[in-house]
Amino acid sequence: MRTHERSLEQLALRRARAKAGWWMHATVFAIVNIAMAAISMSSGRGWAIYPFFGWGIGLALHGAAVWLLAPGGDFMDRLVAPERAKLQARDPW
Repeated sequence: MRTHERSLEQLALRRARAKAGWWMHATVFAIVNIAMAAISMSSGRGWAIYPFFGWGIGLALHGAAVWLLAPGGDFMDRLVAPERAKLQARDPW
């Protein structure tokens, strides 16, 4: 396997693991928050909303890091492509 192919494979594996990690985080978030909401409702209080929003912010930041800002992500590709083109235009080699 050539070096370029190997680095692409490593990047693909890294991105797939990051996305799997986010899905696991989201699944645990949903299960735990449903359980806390049920406990909160059965006690007649609305305390479960606080951990839901706190953890939700963390989940959203995790998602932004994985889906938007990760190396090789669509958002980063759109930012990197013009910079790469500028550098290649100046490269005398």
